[in-house]
Amino acid sequence: MTSLIEKDSLKYDLTASFVVFLVALPLCLGIALASGAPLFSGIIAGVVGGIVIGSLSGSQVSVSGPAAGLTIIVAAAITALGSFEAFLLAVVISGVFQILFSFLRAGSLSNYIPSSVINGMLAAIGIVIILKQIPHALGRDDRYLGDFDFFLEPEVASDTLTDILRAALSFNFEAVIITLLSVILLVAWEKPVIKKRAWLSAIPGPLLVVIMGIVINQAFKYFFHDFYLKAEDGHLVALPVVENLGAFFGQFSGPNFSLWLQPKIYSVAFTIALVGSIETLLSIEASDKLDVYKRISDGNKELRAQGIGNLVSGLVGGLPITSVIVRSTANVYAGARTRKSAVFHGIFLLLSVIMIPQILNLVPLASLAAILIIIGYKLTSVKIYKKSFSNGIDQFLPFICTVVGIVFIDLLAGVALGMLVGLFFVIRINQRSAISMVQDNNYYLIRFKKDLSFINKIELKKNLAAIPHRCKIIIDGSNSRYIDKDIYDVIEDFAESAQFREIHIEYRHYFDKVRTLQQGQPLYGKLQKALTRQ
Repeated sequence: MTSLIEKDSLKYDLTASFVVFLVALPLCLGIALASGAPLFSGIIAGVVGGIVIGSLSGSQVSVSGPAAGLTIIVAAAITALGSFEAFLLAVVISGVFQILFSFLRAGSLSNYIPSSVINGMLAAIGIVIILKQIPHALGRDDRYLGDFDFFLEPEVASDTLTDILRAALSFNFEAVIITLLSVILLVAWEKPVIKKRAWLSAIPGPLLVVIMGIVINQAFKYFFHDFYLKAEDGHLVALPVVENLGAFFGQFSGPNFSLWLQPKIYSVAFTIALVGSIETLLSIEASDKLDVYKRISDGNKELRAQGIGNLVSGLVGGLPITSVIVRSTANVYAGARTRKSAVFHGIFLLLSVIMIPQILNLVPLASLAAILIIIGYKLTSVKIYKKSFSNGIDQFLPFICTVVGIVFIDLLAGVALGMLVGLFFVIRINQRSAISMVQDNNYYLIRFKKDLSFINKIELKKNLAAIPHRCKIIIDGSNSRYIDKDIYDVIEDFAESAQFREIHIEYRHYFDKVRTLQQGQPLYGKLQKALTRQ
């Protein structure tokens, strides 16, 4: 199958990589700005995430780079450590931690996340993308493109809804025109009339949107003079412009290795490694869900790649890196087939800052917002919610709780909430299915149908409480290979009270041996038939 996928994959990967590059460029700059780090450190992280991690990744469609989810941690760490160079040392060490995580097989942890939670995560990311891009689509660009917080600190006096309201009340006509035309073009590009024409479908819609945005904005500037989106107002991509290669390499910085004995460095490094690894595993699990070819990523290989990437990024002055769901989603919907797409996007980032920063600085943020809004809609369309609801309440509740948690709190909190709700249903189902009780006149058979743990105590106590005085009970553990000590304690307590209630208890395959009652005896046969009829 791999050879069939890779056949002619280059044209698909190149197209997808350019789309991801356009999405990643402002995100790299915005995340660096929000982190209180040099702007170029975001570009470095994007380049390393593409070329280094893309080459070594355990996922075919995941894309790595600086992550919005780490901005608060990064900003606090730079302040706590006293310098950006000290922080870079923590990034290097975090890479070493992640490599150790891979050898400890921590990558398999993502396999324990329910699919309902992963689907909820994707839907929530879609909502967040749309909400966060609406202000940019309306021309309010005072906050960076990759911001994912719903509620901000009180002193900022702003949140997602107030940002949207302010943008709606003070919208920019130029941005609205570019956004609407971009959305119309992207929607039209998905129609069969375009798909049927090979020469048209070969041109990526997002590329046309970017070109159209530049052309329209420059036309506004030429014909209407003051009616256009201006760079000084923050409405355009703001890539650092260097005059020569010497100035370009002068933007790189390195870690301060003289601080390697400071305990605080290792505390920050472990925090970055832990949070980054969790976000990476969640992202590649979600990317596998989106992958058209449904390939299964190697979590341990991905952690090793992330560790090497962070080690390199820290050494050359870049921000910490994770697999990023927004870029990964853009990669999948742009038609990527292999990890070469991630590598090419890193190469495009590198070449852009060297060769064409002036051209890229003409791209309106409204054009990029339109691209991201369409991606967000695909992730959180109504049919996704309908499908989850049709799967039953035990699937829908973890799904919707994950959505709410991610949108209103953050990614990790939302996933944790969804998993807790999912765990409740697992416990509930396990309680109901682990123990059965049947009655024949004054005889009772309590059968353990699977291994029992402490979560089955409630159901066991409920059954024992229903048994009347002066009767006989068989407790059958034939189908259990493991019985938790808590279960033994419950049975033991009941047995002590049974002697005062004239209840006779017999055991079968309970204390690892057959007690007085044998399968051939009449009582067991009658109860066995009753259990079969149940």
